[in-house]
Amino acid sequence: MNRLPRRRRIGLKGELALALLPTMIVLLVLALVEALSRQRLLFASLASSAFLIYLDPENTVNQVRTLLLSQLGSAALGLLSFELLGPGYLSGGIAMLIAIVGMIALDAMHPPAVSTALSFGLRAGDASNLALFSLAVGITALLIGMQKSALWLLRRMS
Repeated sequence: MNRLPRRRRIGLKGELALALLPTMIVLLVLALVEALSRQRLLFASLASSAFLIYLDPENTVNQVRTLLLSQLGSAALGLLSFELLGPGYLSGGIAMLIAIVGMIALDAMHPPAVSTALSFGLRAGDASNLALFSLAVGITALLIGMQKSALWLLRRMS
């Protein structure tokens, strides 16, 4: 039985310091969403992305390319599915399946993006702000660089 390697811990202070940045980014994104729209559920998967980035900022799942391709692609696929099929389980399910296949084909696996495809495909009413979501993804992508820098700094200090 193959076991995955354990995540390298850097002590309680280091872990809390690394967790602070993603938390602040998610709160910033939520404030931005609240100021510009009321589409909170479309952005829930970005909180999972931020937590994954905190957990292992050097993992290929958390690279900028992976985050951008998977999250933005899934949002676009969910919106397209909604436009073609209307809101509901069929639209959300098809968007999710195509997003998973696309992430595999592009080698850009980022699990929270599955929720993005579902959110855009299942949505009801006028909740389709792809531009605002793209801005929020961009802010989250900046988090990757900040987390890598913070991790480097914490390793140098310890």
